Amino acid sequence: MAVGMEWPEYTLISSLFPSFDNTKTGATPHFIDGEPVWNILDPNSQNSLKSQLLNLINSLENLPKFEQVGTTIDETKGSVVIEPSAIIEPSTHLIGPCYVGENAQIRHGAYIRENSWICSDAVVGHCSEVKHSILLPGSKAPHFNYVGDSILGKGVNLGAGVKLSNLRNDGTEVFLRIDGTRVPSGLRKFGAILGENSQLGCNSVTNPGTVLGNGSVVWPNTTVTGVHPAQSIHR
Repeated sequence: MAVGMEWPEYTLISSLFPSFDNTKTGATPHFIDGEPVWNILDPNSQNSLKSQLLNLINSLENLPKFEQVGTTIDETKGSVVIEPSAIIEPSTHLIGPCYVGENAQIRHGAYIRENSWICSDAVVGHCSEVKHSILLPGSKAPHFNYVGDSILGKGVNLGAGVKLSNLRNDGTEVFLRIDGTRVPSGLRKFGAILGENSQLGCNSVTNPGTVLGNGSVVWPNTTVTGVHPAQSIHR
């Protein structure tokens, strides 16, 4: 991460997720005020998604194990914890460690990979894949989506075929474009941070290290790069 940099307001939790309240929406991760939201994706951070997820899973070890014909679960690397009120449709596959929150929906053919935190009322739909990502309460990746190393805010909806790309073609560190400056993220894999209520049209793509402020709109078949404030429109 860039040391000593003063981060723009639209990279912080207060701007990206203004209605986020982890005391009222079931189990949700903790973000540090004043730090860019993507710091949670750094596996070496004390506040990393991975470490928070493991702590949550350990605290829920008394929940009954999920069993359903047609759903497969791989706990080789960690536990899969599913709240009893979650809806898990047949022909889904989940790899631990991962967590599926209250009233969340994992629809037919979905693929939930390790270090995924699917919060309450979130949706992972048909043939969508989620890996090392957070779907905050009420966010949706409902149709043929790829969500890698990313965070979706409340009310975010991905149109059919939207892909959040998380790896540069050359496999090197992801940089962010902030106010015309190229800023290192410290991450080799970094997809997108989507501010709450952002809407992405069908078959749009975000390049690695994209940040969209809350209420942003991406038109169908559009590719987006960079860090953008609230209410931005991309066509």
